[in-house]
Amino acid sequence: MNEYIAAIDQGPTSTRFMIFDHTGRVVAIAQQEHKQIFPNPGWVEHNPMEILRTTQSLIVNTLTSSNINKSQIAAIGITNQRETTIVWDKITGKPVCNAIVWQDTRTKGLCEKLVKEGGMDRFRLRTGLPIATYFSGPKLIWILETIEGVRTRAEKGEVLFGNIDTWLIWNLTGGINGGVHITDVTNASRTLLMDIYELEWDDEILAMLGIPKNILPEIKSSSEIYGYAIDELGGVPISGDLGDQQAALYGQTCFSKGEAKNTYGTGCFLLLNTGSTPIQSKNGLLTTVGYQIKNQPAVYALEGSVAVAGALVQWLRDNLGLIRSADEIEDMAKTVDDNGGIYFVPAFSGLFAPYWKSNARGVIAGLTRFINK
Repeated sequence: MNEYIAAIDQGPTSTRFMIFDHTGRVVAIAQQEHKQIFPNPGWVEHNPMEILRTTQSLIVNTLTSSNINKSQIAAIGITNQRETTIVWDKITGKPVCNAIVWQDTRTKGLCEKLVKEGGMDRFRLRTGLPIATYFSGPKLIWILETIEGVRTRAEKGEVLFGNIDTWLIWNLTGGINGGVHITDVTNASRTLLMDIYELEWDDEILAMLGIPKNILPEIKSSSEIYGYAIDELGGVPISGDLGDQQAALYGQTCFSKGEAKNTYGTGCFLLLNTGSTPIQSKNGLLTTVGYQIKNQPAVYALEGSVAVAGALVQWLRDNLGLIRSADEIEDMAKTVDDNGGIYFVPAFSGLFAPYWKSNARGVIAGLTRFINK
């Protein structure tokens, strides 16, 4: 009897591997941060190979420390940081460049050009999204246009594109030796390339943006068997795939229309279940796929996105050195009665909902001699 379910949670700052029993109790967990790479102002990158190695290491270490055998695991689910974009060589399995993270704003000029040509909402009716640096599509265009030789190789079908879920599933199911190249509807809905009604890549948008369809993963539901793992989890089916915020919507049991969740991680995200019909926002929210279970109708959501929440704490620790660990923040806050008139807008990656201003930057206002750390 398969006693356990395993989950990979690949987030913007760390990766977790967890094992649950039939009651939903966590019986084993391991977590490890990965490096944040900032080559230029506004650029945010991750090393896809580091993320893959970390994931594989966490799997081995967790199975060993818990004395759980792969034969006891019924299935693996994956949740991931959304919009983070990877293009890799189909033959060698090596990325053509670092992953471009969802917070990255290098595509600001490209997005401004697209907006000038047809307006910020030119693709919104079909994709549910405004044109913004946040989404995978502009990042993919940047890679195709900037990394030498990649566009030519893409047109020949020699490279593959995916968000982090696609990268991990491809590698965990065999990689260059028959890895499965798929994504789910929630991750695909964050690319600016998927028709959220048809749940398929939009050929007209792809042609308009010059993206070869043959490098895109096959779109699947959020819950079905995509393939079987190799190595440490050899033979265990990978059968769940949702972007992290949609996974939180489902995991916090927002199954009914009108139910919502709000979570604080690297960023902050409020999602509202709108049922089986996409609702187009008039107030700067995103229309996104919430989840789809096998061949059932997709469930949609409205989303309000804030780019920087927990990442601000990490910045205070790593860039300014004001704290040594995140848990110092609460004790420090308790030493003062109020904010002393100072306000911090951490628009490191622009302003997301409802403004979608990629050119906004962080601001500290209200500085006086009274202010301390």
